[in-house]
Amino acid sequence: MKTRILLADDHKIIRDGIRALLEKTTDMEVIAEASNGREAIELAEKKSVDVVIIDVAMPDTNGIEATRQIKTNNPNMKILALSMHSDQRFVADMLRAGASGYLLKDCAGEELERAVRTILKNQVYLSPSVAGIVADGFIHKPGQAGFRARDILTARELEILQLMAEGRTTKEIAYQLEVSIKTVETHRKNLFEKLNLSSIADLTKYAIREGLTSLDF
Repeated sequence: MKTRILLADDHKIIRDGIRALLEKTTDMEVIAEASNGREAIELAEKKSVDVVIIDVAMPDTNGIEATRQIKTNNPNMKILALSMHSDQRFVADMLRAGASGYLLKDCAGEELERAVRTILKNQVYLSPSVAGIVADGFIHKPGQAGFRARDILTARELEILQLMAEGRTTKEIAYQLEVSIKTVETHRKNLFEKLNLSSIADLTKYAIREGLTSLDF
């Protein structure tokens, strides 16, 4: 039986490249693709997949939050993070969210296949270039990660923070999340207070720094 894979990346050229690499194998097949985190969550529920390969920075719902929700709903599903960022914070947050591996986008095709096979064996796979960074952060410098948004914000606040940073209006956010405008306004007020920020520009900079969104969609 072939390993069934869901690809989630907002760049079609990346998805096409990954699909081409994986389909060179005889025992892996890409059965679904998502262009944002929300689609990835929905497809993971609808499709019977074994592995989700997901980008860390995506619109609507970023890879970290999408991974958290996918693992909550599908504990046995394996998730491989794919990113151009080797920053310790992104790696740590993806692993905490439930990812079994973290792969950099400049990897060779053989490494991608090896990473998928490794996490299917219930092992963790890290690109060699980020493994040392993770070890240094978790072992040699414990407690130095500092203040993180995920330490004080709720899942809904994180979601709204990302959408605000991506330029969505209060009305658009309310419609997308299926909540009232008043509810969004309340979360918005809480975000400014909790983060001690005073403008959308500051929120956007903060969201980018925390890896919740990016400017390269």
